[in-house]
Amino acid sequence: MSARAKARRRALDILFEAEQRDVSPLAAMRLRREATDITINEYTVTLIEGVMAELDRIDEILSSYSKGWSLERMPTVDRTALRIGAWELLFNDDVPDGVAVAEAVALVRELSTDESPEFVNGLLGRIQQMKPTLLA
Repeated sequence: MSARAKARRRALDILFEAEQRDVSPLAAMRLRREATDITINEYTVTLIEGVMAELDRIDEILSSYSKGWSLERMPTVDRTALRIGAWELLFNDDVPDGVAVAEAVALVRELSTDESPEFVNGLLGRIQQMKPTLLA
């Protein structure tokens, strides 16, 4: 697993934990640092800060393009992976679009339901197609 893939996984873990505990992701990250000897690399912090900075826009886009699924109805792992993937897709030019989609799919393949990879791939694929108009 690459360093960036590990950073994505750790970001997903922290964002998931923050949502479950109803605390800010930065507080969850601080607690994780204090409670464990796990190193949180720079890209994990970049992902968490990026998702939080663009959360309203990301959620609006995800809601607009997910057919038949509200954000609240999505499994938390899927929603969190979609937020990370959407942020990388739309707001991080350092990550190729295909990599952003593939990495989000890989996260849910490992951590979520059997239907999740197809759902995440389809939704992020639609967002990727609409990217030029979404960022205009």
